[in-house]
Amino acid sequence: ICVGYGKGAFGVIDAKTGAKLSDIKLSGHPESFRLETGSARILVNVPGAGHIAVVDREKGTVIETWPIKDAKSNFPMILDEASHRLFVGCRSPAKMLVYDSASGHLVTSAAIARDTDDLFYDASDKLFYVSCGGGSIEVINQTGADNYQNVKSMPTASGARTSFFIPELKLLCLAVP
Repeated sequence: ICVGYGKGAFGVIDAKTGAKLSDIKLSGHPESFRLETGSARILVNVPGAGHIAVVDREKGTVIETWPIKDAKSNFPMILDEASHRLFVGCRSPAKMLVYDSASGHLVTSAAIARDTDDLFYDASDKLFYVSCGGGSIEVINQTGADNYQNVKSMPTASGARTSFFIPELKLLCLAVP
């Protein structure tokens, strides 16, 4: 079990025994993370530090950091491991950054609405859904590994930014205050 917590830590717990396997120090509170299935890496969004921490879950250490230079307040994150792309939603300015997940280099970006909190990728339809507290769900089409087109902005209530996507049902659920 992996848990990001506190002012800057990431823990790994044995699900069978409950024993803490590692406690990894970070440079700030972890907002989101993604585990690679093809390696021991965990990509951790650390908005307070303005970077993505790359953690080796076998060694229990941060092995490198990827600074986020083009934006701040990097909160949601999604990984397309097959295409080696990492997608990071940022609030200032409001955009989705696209990184090469092998190198950590920024590939491109796409504009989104303000106050993003969740980001989902439907690989079968090549669509991204970005819930934004500014009052919309942004839909972005992936037309190639490095090409993204905003296709729709669906109005929602202001402050509605927490969401959950169920790909098998093609269902996006949005919590509305």
